[in-house]
Amino acid sequence: MPRMTVDPTYCKGCGLCIVSCPKKIIRFSENINAKGYHYAECFEQDKCIGCKMCYVTCPDVAITVEK
Repeated sequence: MPRMTVDPTYCKGCGLCIVSCPKKIIRFSENINAKGYHYAECFEQDKCIGCKMCYVTCPDVAITVEK
């Protein structure tokens, strides 16, 4: 099963991954990282298809997709 994770340390909350996800399973976390941003998170891991669109669009290399 694919797994998408976001490293909150690097995420600046730009939202590009949210827009690019074909399954719409990424949202902004209610938590705030050390830089003061609401970082992205995958809220339905079981629906992730591992397409890596979020990974490709992330300008901060904050996303990892494992299959």
